[in-house]
Amino acid sequence: MARRKSDFSDRLEYFIVRCVATVVEVLPWTVLNWCGGALGWVFYVVDGPHRRLTQENLQAAFPLKSQQECQACARAVFVHFGQVVLNLLKFWKFSPEQMSARVEFVGIEHVEQAQAEGRGILFCTGHFGCWELQALVHALRFQPMAVLARPLDNTFLNEYLETIRTSTGNSVIYRRGSLRRVLRKLAEGGGVGMLIDQHIQGRDAIYVDFFNRPAATTSALAALAARTGAKVIPLFALPLQGGRYQMIYDHAVEPPEDNSEKEMQAFTQRCTNVLETYVRQHPHLWLWMHRRWRDVEPNLGQTISASPTMGSDGKSATSGQNNFVTDELPDL
Repeated sequence: MARRKSDFSDRLEYFIVRCVATVVEVLPWTVLNWCGGALGWVFYVVDGPHRRLTQENLQAAFPLKSQQECQACARAVFVHFGQVVLNLLKFWKFSPEQMSARVEFVGIEHVEQAQAEGRGILFCTGHFGCWELQALVHALRFQPMAVLARPLDNTFLNEYLETIRTSTGNSVIYRRGSLRRVLRKLAEGGGVGMLIDQHIQGRDAIYVDFFNRPAATTSALAALAARTGAKVIPLFALPLQGGRYQMIYDHAVEPPEDNSEKEMQAFTQRCTNVLETYVRQHPHLWLWMHRRWRDVEPNLGQTISASPTMGSDGKSATSGQNNFVTDELPDL
């Protein structure tokens, strides 16, 4: 078991981030982007394990690309995420009017149509583009959403990040006791955002193809869609020139017909396909430096345990305990 860092280390990390944030606030956007790119380049040079993992993942995903092309893309990935961090630290301090002036919206009719149905909206996305920023901006155009998240190990940084995430009216829902809050939000016609591109361990995983490799994916989105009937809309924020962004609301994903294992897996595959389409178009905008693919696909019977059949009393009609009974969502 990995040792937790000391309280001193956590405070030091927090102090450094706040100092950087103070400087970032006064930098012009062009200088900020250069600094973010330089920050990403430094990490590309010094962080050998993540550099190699990024290149390996890219080579596996794009086998027809040369090693040089994958190395160039890997450098661009690090540069992008260096810019993402610094841009977020500046962007969230803007006024709502300043934020809105830097964003163009595409596909808002999909959100308006889903809102008219009154069953809430599930926004699915990944570690792609500017995913933290897109939730901030969404709350300026539509009603604020609830964001499903894992807390950071560093409690000081987690509180700071939560302050950023909630600065435009959004709320953050952590896994413990999350089911009731998510269902309440959807019942009120609100939106809930979640990431679908993290590796999931154990019985909560649905295995889908992601870049032609089996990837263990959260079953939470499929389980919620099947239970509530909420529309599922892919959401992405792409960086443009000059510190501007494009918010894209894609077409709603065809919902699962029921909560059978086959339907849940097929639905999760459809959502993953949308994400993969965007990553293939802009590969340098995705987080290739994490271990997305870790094991082989299990038997179908082991794929889903978080989608119980519901009886007329609203309780699980299946035997055994599952996350919907314990008031926790499947792992995120």
